Amino acid sequence: MEGDAGGRGEGGVGGGSAVLSAGLLLGVAGSVALRSVVAGHLYGVKPLDPLVMSAVILTLAAAGLTACVFPARRATRVDPVTVLREQ
Repeated sequence: MEGDAGGRGEGGVGGGSAVLSAGLLLGVAGSVALRSVVAGHLYGVKPLDPLVMSAVILTLAAAGLTACVFPARRATRVDPVTVLREQ
């Protein structure tokens, strides 16, 4: 069935937040690993400036959670029987 999470319970906000957390961790690790490469392109900001890193992480987390929450809320308002009949 299309859109099926395979019975693993990975859909909705929980699955999205897990993917978001993994992405944020990989992004932070990548930025730490590539800081010497990026340092030449930054003006007035250190490669691992805590304020900038925090702002970027919070902005991406807010955008990711918003992208998970609104579709999940919309899905909870739909009658499952109606959706199954339409498929």
